[in-house]
Amino acid sequence: MVQQVKSSKNKKRRPAGKNTRNRKYSASSRRKKTNNIKMIAGAAVLAVLVIVLVFAVKSCGVSNKSPEKVVKTLVKSYVDGDERKIKKCYGVKKADKNLEKEISATIKYFKVHKPKKVKINACDTIYQNGKNAYVYITYSLILEDGQSYPCISTYMTQQNEKGKYNILAPSDITDDMKKEAASRYASFMETDPYKEYVTAYDTFSKKNPGYEEKLATKLN
Repeated sequence: MVQQVKSSKNKKRRPAGKNTRNRKYSASSRRKKTNNIKMIAGAAVLAVLVIVLVFAVKSCGVSNKSPEKVVKTLVKSYVDGDERKIKKCYGVKKADKNLEKEISATIKYFKVHKPKKVKINACDTIYQNGKNAYVYITYSLILEDGQSYPCISTYMTQQNEKGKYNILAPSDITDDMKKEAASRYASFMETDPYKEYVTAYDTFSKKNPGYEEKLATKLN
């Protein structure tokens, strides 16, 4: 009888031992799964941070791989009033008095429009001569009332020793450059982008008589 009792006790203990091992295994498995999830989550967060940093670095820089890109960046920077980016477009850290005056006046001009944003319509090189490229850009200032104020600008750009392009300051544009630019611009006035700008500007002026006069008053 004693042996039978012992035997029955042993039989009861075996399942208990197995359950203990299963519980230990389950707890260990859960810990591993939790750690894996934490590692995956950590990796995902790190990946997101890397992407954010990449875009942040790009957004802080100036795109100047082509004449058109640096001109687009300049116009957007003027509308945003970002002097740091504007100077980068000109390829300088510190502007001289003439360029500083030019930058300040242009920022003020855009500011009086109170634009919500700027929309680039067209941008291309009118002509290229060696490292110099004369670029036009047509764009619209989206005003507070939702209307689009058409604008057109031209800039002389120059390729630097690193192969990137910068805007030439007015004082750096020679008389020969000005003469050629004037001649080429006369031909550009026969193109569709220029005609589209003129049509859009005339339409805006008819809808908003006296708009230019109001701007002049604010600028004085």
